[in-house]
Amino acid sequence: MHALLWCNGEKPSDIVLTELGDEATVYGIDGGADKAYDLGYEVTEVLGDLDSVSENWYGKTTELADQSSSDLAKTLNLLAERGFQEIDVVGCDGGSSSHQFGNWAALCEAPKGPAIRLHHEDSITHRIHSEQRELIIGEGTRFSIFALTQCTNVRIEGAQWELHGSEMSLSTQGLHNISQSESVKIGADGILAVMVDRA
Repeated sequence: MHALLWCNGEKPSDIVLTELGDEATVYGIDGGADKAYDLGYEVTEVLGDLDSVSENWYGKTTELADQSSSDLAKTLNLLAERGFQEIDVVGCDGGSSSHQFGNWAALCEAPKGPAIRLHHEDSITHRIHSEQRELIIGEGTRFSIFALTQCTNVRIEGAQWELHGSEMSLSTQGLHNISQSESVKIGADGILAVMVDRA
């Protein structure tokens, strides 16, 4: 199952939305539901603490009241429990710097399993959680890798600078690599954020 989450940040451009297609079940994270609805999306459900969604919202809402984590983190966990295996997130840019960094932190709080992607205007962040993934990104594409947790076995194949079982922590070590084929294989024993530049 595939979910598209709308956060309450800046509205994504048509370029971003066109790449996503229309096969996913759409959820609004609080006020993100209004932004999705305004652009013609049929929002299945609004999730979050419901403090910023329109008071006139007519559809299904589910309050996630726990204030110890963000609405995005709570939503990712709920959708993983519901069996979603692919989760794309839009509207995650803009707002305060702390909120944007919190979006990355939410990738750490989400359970292992779902493929989670944060869609930015200039790139896509892929979450890799204790596994190996093959990302089809095209030859000559720039990407960066950041360890969100301590990793002792990071692997990169198909790139200008490869790694074969290296240690990595949150640092600039993985900044600006370049794919050498249509796809790269990236794996770790922890959680990575892989930012792939848009063409």
